[in-house]
Amino acid sequence: MIGIRNGFSRLGLTAAVLMAMNAQAGVTLNAARVGAADVAALAKFYEVAFGMQEVQRIQMPASLEVMLNFGDTVAAAKANPGAQIVILHRESDAQQDSVAHLIFNVTDIQATAAAITAAGGTMERAPFVFGNTGITIGLAVDPAGNHIEMLQQPKH
Repeated sequence: MIGIRNGFSRLGLTAAVLMAMNAQAGVTLNAARVGAADVAALAKFYEVAFGMQEVQRIQMPASLEVMLNFGDTVAAAKANPGAQIVILHRESDAQQDSVAHLIFNVTDIQATAAAITAAGGTMERAPFVFGNTGITIGLAVDPAGNHIEMLQQPKH
């Protein structure tokens, strides 16, 4: 489990604090990279579970790299200036690092958790409200073993 103590995720708290802080001028997130033995299959998981679109594919002699972004169509995803997910080939999906992971903001965490499991992922921890913040956090693992954290902000 990802740093869970007394029902709180240290990573979730860190993410919430970082989101509340202003970014340094001129600095934005370009992309987050994950690995998979089967890059194309993992790209399909992110398309189905999160509604992402493939925006670029680089086929090299020994490996494949796929970039994904959010958008209702491929054209909209390509035009989206937001950070992308990049999936790069790795030899094995067996990994021990449970700290490095993707963090998604979601508006319906229960529906997203259901989409993750329907697409072949697993919920590592069901969505829970983090302390008295009102933020709901869910922890999942994609089919290649990469960890995913979902944050749903409180409804006002």
